[in-house]
Amino acid sequence: MSAEASFPPMREYKPPVSVSPLIKFSRWSALILGVVYGATRHSYLQRKEDNMRETVERERALRKALREEEKKLKLKSELADLAKQVGVEKI
Repeated sequence: MSAEASFPPMREYKPPVSVSPLIKFSRWSALILGVVYGATRHSYLQRKEDNMRETVERERALRKALREEEKKLKLKSELADLAKQVGVEKI
């Protein structure tokens, strides 16, 4: 068995057609415009996301401070209730 017998015969193709310069220009223009649009859009969205992250961080810090304050007040209240139950007066 020879190697040529196992493959189908090669097909003859027509020579490639030359592409119009207008089409080439249009393709390259679309590619370049797409890259520029993508870069500007990414920059815009990045700034927007950075602003949103700063806002979220500020709100997170504020919520944490409020939780800590509530925790202190609750602890103070519980200690006062415990002292009242045990019969200890404030010092």
